[in-house]
Amino acid sequence: MLRPKKERTAKVKLSKEGIQKAKGIFSFMRPYRFAFLIGWIFLVLSTSVGLIFPFMMGQLLGAGSGSDVSSLSDSVKLINLKNIDDVAISLFVLFGAQAIFSYFRVVIFTNVTENVLKDIRQAAFRKLIFMPMDFYNQNKVGELTSRMSSDITQIQETLKTTVAEFFRQIVIVVGGIAFILVFSWKLALIMLSTVPVMAVIAVFFGRFIRKLSKSAQDQAASSNAIIEEALTGIANVKAFTNEFFILGKYGKAVEDIRALNVKSGLWRGLFVSFIIFCLFGAIVFIIWRGLLMTQGPHPELSPSDFFSFIMYTIMMGASIGSLPDLYASIQKSIGATENLMDIIGKDDEKTIFNGKATPKITGDVVFENVQFSYPQRNDISVLNGISFEAKKNETIALVGSSGSGKSTISSLLLNLYGIDSGKILFDGFDIREIETEHLRKHMAIVPQEVILFAGSIKENILFGNPEATEEHLIEAAKQANAWEFIQSFPEGLNTQVGDRGIQLSGGQKQRIAIARAIIKDPTILILDEATSALDSESERLVQDALDKLMVGRTSLVIAHRLSTIKNADKILVIQQGVIAEEGTHDELIHKNGTYFNLVELQGIDLEN
Repeated sequence: MLRPKKERTAKVKLSKEGIQKAKGIFSFMRPYRFAFLIGWIFLVLSTSVGLIFPFMMGQLLGAGSGSDVSSLSDSVKLINLKNIDDVAISLFVLFGAQAIFSYFRVVIFTNVTENVLKDIRQAAFRKLIFMPMDFYNQNKVGELTSRMSSDITQIQETLKTTVAEFFRQIVIVVGGIAFILVFSWKLALIMLSTVPVMAVIAVFFGRFIRKLSKSAQDQAASSNAIIEEALTGIANVKAFTNEFFILGKYGKAVEDIRALNVKSGLWRGLFVSFIIFCLFGAIVFIIWRGLLMTQGPHPELSPSDFFSFIMYTIMMGASIGSLPDLYASIQKSIGATENLMDIIGKDDEKTIFNGKATPKITGDVVFENVQFSYPQRNDISVLNGISFEAKKNETIALVGSSGSGKSTISSLLLNLYGIDSGKILFDGFDIREIETEHLRKHMAIVPQEVILFAGSIKENILFGNPEATEEHLIEAAKQANAWEFIQSFPEGLNTQVGDRGIQLSGGQKQRIAIARAIIKDPTILILDEATSALDSESERLVQDALDKLMVGRTSLVIAHRLSTIKNADKILVIQQGVIAEEGTHDELIHKNGTYFNLVELQGIDLEN
């Protein structure tokens, strides 16, 4: 189960287990490891060249001072550090080299990252598609799509830039310390005891202020929600004379906003004062001490080295300031990777329902003393020893109140859940022995709430059988009583149905779903209250299409309107997970039992 939203939005903490899971990303990087290694070579080269820049820039600034050559001059034999032109040319050469190295580093890292993320996206979605239904009972679809978007975006940014930047800043800090120690160990110790400390304090100070600002923004969003709710339901507000109640609620919200913003302004003022006095003061102190060391009859530091020292100090300060955010970003990426690897590493249906048999499915179905409770509600038994038989081409109707277990039976037929005990047999084969994909290929369902996919009518019908010809598609649409309304659209089969089929009416969607089932040509058909939400005219058309669809197939019909199942071969009345009554319509209405009462409640003519 994924972590709750509240937990995920909290500060990410690294754990040994989390890091171990996150290492799974390396298996996706393995095919691209050679290219990734080349990218790291260019990263090292560009970082090394960048580390030379402050030294050369300092020498350029101090080259005209006429002072002694830098203390590092013995290490630089190819450049005349006293010559301004030579130093400037050298800087341009450095820039050119760094530009080339950086270009190849960025291009290679981007290519590797996108290839890795492509593989991760496909692996994660493949795993989600094959997850058992219980997984979706535990996890919200919104959170799952978040894993596929925000988490991958976080990993993308880290692999492309953050890791490289983090490495570069570490090298700059370590290399910078080495250089300034060579220039002057005394001044280096002074700098290291002031500037980095001030930079780190400034970073955490800034984070605290951003947190306050975010709290104020969240509070403002809450106050806007109050306005929206009040104005949307203004009739109710007036009807209950609750204007002053709403005003009081909004007044408290805006007072909280004011308090947070005032507090934020106070700390922001302290932050600005801290930057001006402490951070800039530390820099001025370093410059003052450095200038003192360049003066006198025996200066401890040449002007060129002093300028280089200052350049390294500025660069190191920026690097130290960026490290906390870079590290936090890497932490988030490890958490995001852990979530994705957690999904990819879960057992899917092929692992849980590991049947291998592929028998011929003719439509004979038997339930033998089936016990079932949903995994998330083990203490509540939904089916309590259900037993019945559906012979080939028979129509079995299930009736009963909501929550009695009717839809659960259809879910078990599709092997969406594993049963607790008992047996479900298809042509004598236990459902646990049959390959799930093979079983479902012989079944089709027409649900009460049809979900159409964004796309054309043609694509939605072909979802039942993507390999069907257009002739078969048109014939399926005709049998489903859908061809007439499809032809009435200007674009015919290519008409876009919109998100979840929003462009079509309920009856039209049902007939598209029936056409989808017809084109699949199933052996076993499940109708889950397929006409209960339709008007009379739509119900007539849909019921006629369903009657045609059920011919020559074993059909399990879950019915709300009992008038639609009068001709069923067998009717099962389900109550609290057991079969309370069983028989044909004619048999059951003469028992004066539960079915008889249901028929009377719906005002159905008992004689016809």
